[in-house]
Amino acid sequence: MRLDVVTIFPEYLEPLNVSLVGKARARGRLDVHVHDLRDWTYDRHNTVDDTPYGGGPGMVMKTEPWGDALDTLLADGYEAGHTGPALVVPTPSGRPFTQELAVELSERPWLVFTPARYEGIDRRVVDEYATRMPVYEVSIGDYVLAGGEAAVLVVTEAVARLLPGVLGNAESHRDDSFAPGAMANLLEGPVYTKPPEWRGRDIPDVLLSGHHGKIARWRRDEALRRTTANRPDLIERCDPAAFDKKDREMLSILGWEPEPDGRFWRRVKAVEE
Repeated sequence: MRLDVVTIFPEYLEPLNVSLVGKARARGRLDVHVHDLRDWTYDRHNTVDDTPYGGGPGMVMKTEPWGDALDTLLADGYEAGHTGPALVVPTPSGRPFTQELAVELSERPWLVFTPARYEGIDRRVVDEYATRMPVYEVSIGDYVLAGGEAAVLVVTEAVARLLPGVLGNAESHRDDSFAPGAMANLLEGPVYTKPPEWRGRDIPDVLLSGHHGKIARWRRDEALRRTTANRPDLIERCDPAAFDKKDREMLSILGWEPEPDGRFWRRVKAVEE
Protein backbone atom coordinates (compact mmCIF):
# COMPACT_ATOMS: atom_id res chain seq x y z
CA MET A 1 0.00 0.00 0.00
CA ARG A 2 1.18 3.51 -0.84
CA LEU A 3 0.35 6.29 1.59
CA ASP A 4 0.79 10.01 0.89
CA VAL A 5 0.23 12.76 3.46
CA VAL A 6 0.20 16.47 2.65
CA THR A 7 0.61 18.70 5.72
CA ILE A 8 2.06 21.98 6.91
CA PHE A 9 3.60 20.10 9.86
CA PRO A 10 5.60 17.16 8.45
CA GLU A 11 7.30 16.65 11.83
CA TYR A 12 3.92 15.75 13.32
CA LEU A 13 4.01 12.55 11.27
CA GLU A 14 7.25 11.21 12.82
CA PRO A 15 5.31 8.47 14.69
CA LEU A 16 4.82 6.84 11.28
CA ASN A 17 8.41 5.64 11.71
CA VAL A 18 7.78 3.63 14.89
CA SER A 19 5.73 0.74 16.25
CA LEU A 20 3.59 -1.35 13.89
CA VAL A 21 3.48 1.33 11.20
CA GLY A 22 7.27 1.63 11.27
CA LYS A 23 7.59 -2.14 11.00
CA ALA A 24 5.14 -2.19 8.10
CA ARG A 25 7.31 0.38 6.34
CA ALA A 26 10.48 -1.57 7.06
CA ARG A 27 8.91 -4.74 5.68
CA GLY A 28 7.75 -2.99 2.53
CA ARG A 29 4.06 -3.31 3.36
CA LEU A 30 3.64 0.48 3.50
CA ASP A 31 5.26 2.96 1.13
CA VAL A 32 4.88 6.26 3.00
CA HIS A 33 5.48 9.73 1.55
CA VAL A 34 5.04 12.87 3.69
CA HIS A 35 4.86 16.18 1.80
CA ASP A 36 5.13 19.75 3.07
CA LEU A 37 2.25 21.78 1.62
CA ARG A 38 4.36 24.93 1.79
CA ASP A 39 6.58 23.49 -0.98
CA TRP A 40 3.71 24.43 -3.30
CA THR A 41 3.44 28.07 -2.22
CA TYR A 42 5.01 30.78 -4.32
CA ASP A 43 5.00 33.93 -2.20
CA ARG A 44 7.68 35.04 0.25
CA HIS A 45 5.48 34.19 3.25
CA ASN A 46 4.60 30.65 2.05
CA THR A 47 0.91 31.49 2.51
CA VAL A 48 -1.49 28.54 2.64
CA ASP A 49 -4.63 30.28 3.97
CA ASP A 50 -6.86 33.29 3.43
CA THR A 51 -10.02 34.87 4.87
CA PRO A 52 -13.33 33.08 4.27
CA TYR A 53 -15.86 34.29 1.73
CA GLY A 54 -19.03 35.34 3.52
CA GLY A 55 -17.13 36.44 6.60
CA GLY A 56 -16.76 34.62 9.87
CA PRO A 57 -13.91 33.70 12.21
CA GLY A 58 -10.74 31.87 11.26
CA MET A 59 -8.97 31.26 7.99
CA VAL A 60 -9.52 28.81 5.13
CA MET A 61 -6.77 26.82 3.39
CA LYS A 62 -6.27 27.97 -0.20
CA THR A 63 -7.01 26.00 -3.35
CA GLU A 64 -3.77 26.63 -5.24
CA PRO A 65 -1.24 24.96 -2.90
CA TRP A 66 -3.50 21.95 -2.37
CA GLY A 67 -4.27 21.55 -6.06
CA ASP A 68 -0.62 21.77 -7.09
CA ALA A 69 0.50 19.43 -4.31
CA LEU A 70 -2.11 16.78 -5.11
CA ASP A 71 -1.44 16.99 -8.85
CA THR A 72 2.27 16.47 -8.25
CA LEU A 73 2.04 13.56 -5.85
CA LEU A 74 -0.58 11.82 -7.99
CA ALA A 75 1.61 12.18 -11.06
CA ASP A 76 4.62 10.85 -9.12
CA GLY A 77 2.63 7.93 -7.80
CA TYR A 78 1.26 6.95 -11.20
CA GLU A 79 4.76 7.23 -12.69
CA ALA A 80 6.03 4.87 -9.98
CA GLY A 81 3.41 2.32 -11.01
CA HIS A 82 0.78 2.90 -8.31
CA THR A 83 -2.91 2.86 -9.16
CA GLY A 84 -6.30 3.22 -7.47
CA PRO A 85 -5.78 6.25 -5.22
CA ALA A 86 -8.40 7.27 -2.67
CA LEU A 87 -8.52 10.64 -0.92
CA VAL A 88 -8.92 10.55 2.88
CA VAL A 89 -10.03 13.87 4.36
CA PRO A 90 -9.97 14.04 8.18
CA THR A 91 -12.76 16.36 9.32
CA PRO A 92 -15.13 16.59 12.31
CA SER A 93 -17.99 16.76 9.77
CA GLY A 94 -17.07 13.44 8.15
CA ARG A 95 -18.51 9.96 8.63
CA PRO A 96 -17.42 8.21 11.84
CA PHE A 97 -14.20 6.24 11.49
CA THR A 98 -15.00 2.65 12.47
CA GLN A 99 -13.27 -0.71 12.34
CA GLU A 100 -15.45 -1.55 9.35
CA LEU A 101 -14.14 1.53 7.52
CA ALA A 102 -10.57 0.64 8.53
CA VAL A 103 -11.04 -2.74 6.87
CA GLU A 104 -12.40 -1.06 3.74
CA LEU A 105 -9.45 1.34 3.55
CA SER A 106 -6.96 -1.49 4.15
CA GLU A 107 -8.17 -3.06 0.91
CA ARG A 108 -7.28 -0.01 -1.16
CA PRO A 109 -3.82 0.13 -2.75
CA TRP A 110 -3.15 3.85 -2.30
CA LEU A 111 -4.39 6.38 0.28
CA VAL A 112 -3.82 10.13 0.03
CA PHE A 113 -4.42 12.09 3.27
CA THR A 114 -5.19 15.82 3.42
CA PRO A 115 -5.04 16.88 7.09
CA ALA A 116 -6.24 20.47 7.29
CA ARG A 117 -5.65 23.29 9.72
CA TYR A 118 -7.60 26.47 10.54
CA GLU A 119 -11.26 26.23 9.39
CA GLY A 120 -10.49 23.58 6.80
CA ILE A 121 -9.72 23.39 3.07
CA ASP A 122 -11.63 25.32 0.41
CA ARG A 123 -14.42 22.91 -0.55
CA ARG A 124 -13.59 23.13 -4.23
CA VAL A 125 -10.46 21.06 -3.64
CA VAL A 126 -12.42 18.06 -2.36
CA ASP A 127 -15.03 18.49 -5.09
CA GLU A 128 -12.33 18.60 -7.78
CA TYR A 129 -10.57 15.42 -6.71
CA ALA A 130 -13.84 13.61 -6.09
CA THR A 131 -14.14 13.56 -9.89
CA ARG A 132 -10.86 11.63 -10.09
CA MET A 133 -10.98 9.19 -7.17
CA PRO A 134 -13.10 7.98 -4.26
CA VAL A 135 -13.17 10.44 -1.33
CA TYR A 136 -13.52 9.41 2.31
CA GLU A 137 -14.34 12.27 4.67
CA VAL A 138 -13.78 10.75 8.10
CA SER A 139 -14.12 11.84 11.73
CA ILE A 140 -12.30 10.06 14.55
CA GLY A 141 -14.68 11.39 17.20
CA ASP A 142 -17.17 13.99 18.30
CA TYR A 143 -14.61 16.65 19.16
CA VAL A 144 -12.48 19.21 17.33
CA LEU A 145 -8.67 19.14 17.10
CA ALA A 146 -6.28 21.89 16.04
CA GLY A 147 -5.53 19.94 12.86
CA GLY A 148 -6.00 16.65 11.07
CA GLU A 149 -2.55 15.14 11.59
CA ALA A 150 -3.54 13.25 14.74
CA ALA A 151 -6.43 11.74 12.80
CA VAL A 152 -4.00 10.62 10.08
CA LEU A 153 -1.96 8.76 12.70
CA VAL A 154 -5.09 7.11 14.12
CA VAL A 155 -6.41 6.01 10.74
CA THR A 156 -3.00 4.85 9.52
CA GLU A 157 -2.36 2.67 12.55
CA ALA A 158 -5.84 1.15 12.39
CA VAL A 159 -5.37 0.38 8.69
CA ALA A 160 -1.73 -0.74 8.80
CA ARG A 161 -2.32 -3.45 11.39
CA LEU A 162 -4.82 -5.05 9.02
CA LEU A 163 -2.32 -5.39 6.17
CA PRO A 164 -1.01 -8.91 5.51
CA GLY A 165 2.27 -9.61 7.28
CA VAL A 166 2.13 -6.68 9.71
CA LEU A 167 0.85 -8.40 12.86
CA GLY A 168 2.91 -11.32 14.18
CA ASN A 169 -0.27 -13.39 14.45
CA ALA A 170 -2.38 -12.96 11.32
CA GLU A 171 -5.53 -13.84 13.30
CA SER A 172 -4.95 -11.25 16.04
CA HIS A 173 -7.25 -8.59 14.63
CA ARG A 174 -10.19 -10.91 14.00
CA ASP A 175 -11.37 -10.80 17.65
CA ASP A 176 -10.74 -7.08 18.16
CA SER A 177 -13.43 -4.91 19.65
CA PHE A 178 -15.54 -3.63 16.74
CA ALA A 179 -14.08 -6.14 14.26
CA PRO A 180 -16.77 -6.95 11.69
CA GLY A 181 -18.52 -10.09 12.89
CA ALA A 182 -16.34 -10.40 16.01
CA MET A 183 -18.33 -11.41 19.11
CA ALA A 184 -21.41 -9.59 17.84
CA ASN A 185 -19.34 -6.38 17.95
CA LEU A 186 -18.98 -6.48 21.72
CA LEU A 187 -16.08 -4.84 23.50
CA GLU A 188 -13.24 -7.15 24.47
CA GLY A 189 -13.09 -8.19 28.13
CA PRO A 190 -10.05 -7.95 30.45
CA VAL A 191 -6.82 -9.82 29.69
CA TYR A 192 -4.09 -11.16 32.00
CA THR A 193 -0.54 -12.49 31.85
CA LYS A 194 2.21 -13.66 34.22
CA PRO A 195 2.83 -13.48 37.15
CA PRO A 196 -0.27 -15.25 38.54
CA GLU A 197 -0.29 -12.96 41.63
CA TRP A 198 0.57 -9.27 41.72
CA ARG A 199 0.15 -6.96 44.72
CA GLY A 200 -2.37 -9.31 46.22
CA ARG A 201 -4.40 -9.56 43.02
CA ASP A 202 -4.90 -13.00 41.47
CA ILE A 203 -5.74 -14.26 38.01
CA PRO A 204 -9.39 -15.42 37.68
CA ASP A 205 -9.39 -19.15 38.47
CA VAL A 206 -11.14 -20.07 35.25
CA LEU A 207 -8.16 -18.84 33.19
CA LEU A 208 -5.93 -21.32 35.03
CA SER A 209 -8.36 -24.22 34.64
CA GLY A 210 -7.29 -25.36 31.19
CA HIS A 211 -10.99 -25.87 30.35
CA HIS A 212 -11.32 -24.15 26.97
CA GLY A 213 -15.12 -24.14 26.97
CA LYS A 214 -15.35 -22.48 30.39
CA ILE A 215 -12.66 -19.98 29.43
CA ALA A 216 -14.52 -19.04 26.25
CA ARG A 217 -17.74 -18.62 28.23
CA TRP A 218 -16.00 -16.45 30.84
CA ARG A 219 -14.53 -14.23 28.12
CA ARG A 220 -17.90 -13.88 26.47
CA ASP A 221 -19.56 -12.96 29.78
CA GLU A 222 -16.86 -10.40 30.52
CA ALA A 223 -17.36 -8.91 27.08
CA LEU A 224 -21.06 -8.57 27.80
CA ARG A 225 -20.31 -6.94 31.17
CA ARG A 226 -17.87 -4.43 29.72
CA THR A 227 -20.13 -3.58 26.78
CA THR A 228 -23.06 -3.09 29.13
CA ALA A 229 -21.01 -0.73 31.29
CA ASN A 230 -19.24 1.26 28.57
CA ARG A 231 -21.17 0.92 25.30
CA PRO A 232 -24.73 -0.31 25.89
CA ASP A 233 -25.65 1.10 22.47
CA LEU A 234 -23.73 -1.78 20.87
CA ILE A 235 -26.00 -4.33 22.56
CA GLU A 236 -29.09 -2.36 21.60
CA ARG A 237 -28.00 -2.46 17.95
CA CYS A 238 -27.01 -6.14 17.93
CA ASP A 239 -28.86 -8.65 15.82
CA PRO A 240 -30.69 -10.87 18.38
CA ALA A 241 -29.45 -13.92 16.48
CA ALA A 242 -25.93 -13.07 17.68
CA PHE A 243 -26.86 -14.07 21.25
CA ASP A 244 -27.14 -17.71 22.37
CA LYS A 245 -28.99 -19.02 25.42
CA LYS A 246 -26.07 -18.37 27.79
CA ASP A 247 -25.69 -14.83 26.42
CA ARG A 248 -29.35 -14.17 27.11
CA GLU A 249 -29.00 -15.44 30.67
CA MET A 250 -26.07 -13.10 31.29
CA LEU A 251 -27.87 -10.18 29.65
CA SER A 252 -30.82 -10.77 31.98
CA ILE A 253 -28.48 -10.68 34.99
CA LEU A 254 -27.01 -7.43 33.66
CA GLY A 255 -30.44 -5.83 33.47
CA TRP A 256 -31.46 -6.37 29.85
CA GLU A 257 -34.83 -7.54 28.54
CA PRO A 258 -35.82 -8.55 25.00
CA GLU A 259 -38.20 -6.42 22.95
CA PRO A 260 -40.96 -8.13 20.93
CA ASP A 261 -38.62 -8.08 17.92
CA GLY A 262 -35.93 -9.83 19.98
CA ARG A 263 -33.62 -6.85 20.41
CA PHE A 264 -32.59 -5.91 23.94
CA TRP A 265 -33.35 -2.83 26.01
CA ARG A 266 -31.94 -1.90 29.42
CA ARG A 267 -34.41 -2.78 32.22
CA VAL A 268 -32.45 -1.53 35.21
CA LYS A 269 -28.87 -0.87 36.10
CA ALA A 270 -26.92 -4.05 36.53
CA VAL A 271 -26.87 -5.37 40.08
CA GLU A 272 -23.08 -5.56 39.90
CA GLU A 273 -22.48 -1.99 38.71
